[in-house]
Amino acid sequence: MSSTTDKIKGLANEAVGNVKQGIGNVTGDAKLQAEGVAQETKGEAQQAAGKVKDGVKDAADTVKSKL
Repeated sequence: MSSTTDKIKGLANEAVGNVKQGIGNVTGDAKLQAEGVAQETKGEAQQAAGKVKDGVKDAADTVKSKL
């Protein structure tokens, strides 16, 4: 996956996770709340992976330009 794809999927998972948590809070559904937390955490990890990929690419581009 590209860094942009990781970031977009991460944002989507965070958003869906937040919605699930909200619905779980309103309805008192602890399972849905937990699913929301897990999905939000997955989204945060996906975004972090995208940022790391960007950093690695930037570092590689810097090295290439200096050679």
